[in-house]
Amino acid sequence: TFDVGDDPAARAPLRELLSLFAGAGARVVDSSPMYGTSESVVGELADGLGIRDRLFLATKVWTRGREEGVRQMERSLRRLRTGRVDLMQVHNLADVDTHERTLAEWKQAGRVRYIGITHYAASAYGEVEARLRGGRWDFLQINYSLDERESEQRLLPLALEKGVAVIINRPFAEGGMFRRVRGKPLPAWAAEIGIQSWAQYFLKWILGHPAITCAIPGTGKPEHMRDNLGAGTGELPDPRLRRRMAEHYDTL
Repeated sequence: TFDVGDDPAARAPLRELLSLFAGAGARVVDSSPMYGTSESVVGELADGLGIRDRLFLATKVWTRGREEGVRQMERSLRRLRTGRVDLMQVHNLADVDTHERTLAEWKQAGRVRYIGITHYAASAYGEVEARLRGGRWDFLQINYSLDERESEQRLLPLALEKGVAVIINRPFAEGGMFRRVRGKPLPAWAAEIGIQSWAQYFLKWILGHPAITCAIPGTGKPEHMRDNLGAGTGELPDPRLRRRMAEHYDTL
């Protein structure tokens, strides 16, 4: 959503969004070299707003080979305007054996604070699980939502067991969940934990899982950011309420 290049008109709402985000105490901004100019836009806007030190910047390596991986990561740091990134992840397990060795070196040298692996598809969970069991990863980024629950069977318990932090991508199943609930009211009992929108319903259900560290609902619209931020305040659902939320969603 930050792939807008140098267009001032396209950058204006993103600057507002990033200011709103940091002002509310939110921190994690996730990017990747595959997202066009996003890293540069994030770096320049954060620098201009003076909020770099308030953000937890995460990006990825997404290429093959040690030398090319190093070049790509160096370029990402320049674009993000930082000498050290908080989290560097191997995007979709691309050449993960090679990059794992490099990232371990970068972590020891202080170039990265944490290292992780990512994927977005349940078809890769077998390999993800093997990597988690045999690697030295600090973070796992995977898809998880009321529409995509497969990761709660093995991956989330494993991450909890190993002390691996979990970032959730695709928390709205790329928008498909909103189409499912369009025109349907929230259940009255959702207000018990301060839910005021379907976005907050979906996000609080995710954040209520004990293995989850954060969710990344990408948006370029300040009004959507305000709504999403509401899920990060107040109570989170306990296991009983999470079951009720899932059962209700399944009836829609």
